[in-house]
Amino acid sequence: MNRMARVAPGSRDGRVATKAAGRQTRREGNGDLAKRAFDVAVAGPLLAAAAPLMLGIALAVRLESPGPALFRQERVGRDGRRFVLWKFRTMWAGTPTLPTDAMSGLPSPVTRVGKWLRRTSLDELPQLVNVLKGEMSLVGPRPALPMQAELNAKRSACGVDGLLPGITGWAQINGRDDLDTDAKVAHDAWYLRHRSLALDLTILVRTLAPVASGRGNR
Repeated sequence: MNRMARVAPGSRDGRVATKAAGRQTRREGNGDLAKRAFDVAVAGPLLAAAAPLMLGIALAVRLESPGPALFRQERVGRDGRRFVLWKFRTMWAGTPTLPTDAMSGLPSPVTRVGKWLRRTSLDELPQLVNVLKGEMSLVGPRPALPMQAELNAKRSACGVDGLLPGITGWAQINGRDDLDTDAKVAHDAWYLRHRSLALDLTILVRTLAPVASGRGNR
């Protein structure tokens, strides 16, 4: 008869397992604190430095088309909690909320200023406020829409939903909107396994290339 081995809480193996789990939890907790400190240290000064540019962008958006300069949209955050993401508006006011891939083949609702903002990713600048509020990180999986059920379910299945969503991420420097759902989740899962401040710095630096070229951005 086969027996399933069990580790008694008070046994030597149980104490070793408990200590190992405690060390892992402390490492993860310290990593989260360091990542949060890094986010605040970078996002705060960057937001202050970008304030004049952001005012100019807001004015350009308002001058081209009626409606608010900022666009608010509900996204899925850490552990499935929803939050309001901020961006500069790049479409005509009243455009239905759809994922980027769902808009493929439809007449483009993007304004002229919006095309430039999207190509340069400057429409993402207001998300620095989301970072300071602790709703996002500088680096992490891009926050999905609630209606993207398949993407959210697959992220949850591999534990990616335990991460703060990011302004940029491993998937963003490896294809951005050109990736299908499975590829995005695979990249997000890789980041989950290998995340570190050094990797975050690498991703931030490598984000500059696709942003400058507009590669993979719709």
